[in-house]
Amino acid sequence: MRTARQPASFIPPLIFPVALMTVNAAGLRSSTHLQGFPTTSFLAFALAVPFIQGALFSTMNAGTDIARDVQTGFINRLSLTTLRNWALLVGQLSGVVALGIVQALFYLAVGLTAGVHFASGPAGILVLLVYAALVSLCFGALGAFLAYRLGSGESIQAMFPVLFVFLFISSMNAPRNLIGVGWFKTAATLNPVSYMIECVRSLIIVGWDPEALLLGFGFIVLIGIVSLALASRALRLRMTRT
Repeated sequence: MRTARQPASFIPPLIFPVALMTVNAAGLRSSTHLQGFPTTSFLAFALAVPFIQGALFSTMNAGTDIARDVQTGFINRLSLTTLRNWALLVGQLSGVVALGIVQALFYLAVGLTAGVHFASGPAGILVLLVYAALVSLCFGALGAFLAYRLGSGESIQAMFPVLFVFLFISSMNAPRNLIGVGWFKTAATLNPVSYMIECVRSLIIVGWDPEALLLGFGFIVLIGIVSLALASRALRLRMTRT
């Protein structure tokens, strides 16, 4: 409900990733003429990026809202009640997951309206929605950990450029096998965000690529386990500081 009442929480994650995708698709359209490029439509290639970029906004939204609860003393007051820590964490992340699904549906609608064909069909779209929900949950948990640990909305906002760097040093604008700059190709290969994007991209332009799906789901599950564990521990410590 808090997410729905704050337009600033859901309008930027919907508009900004699509705007960036449109600009990139227009400016990098000639990349599709490169030998080995996986598709003739750069829009289809770029459509995977908003799903991950929107998740970065989930980190900021969850972190900022929770940091506000910490700063106002709301979390401290809750520590005096019988509310369980896990219930509080689940409640705070549920809005992030709901927003992630709405974002995914919006990006899908934009892609289908623009004429993008999903090679994996309806089943692939369903898998994509599940993946989008998982990505939002995991990145939201990361934002929650930062908020409980730092306790400051300003600190959470300061972390956004750092997280955004991971997006730009990934394979968001070119397949890794076509990246000609050595250090950039190495960075993109080591960057987990590349495999998350390629997981979504495979469902759109390839179909069912077991390797891409396994790597994409594997990395996000690993990040999710670590983020949820850290967020749970940070919340437990925060709830005892009264």
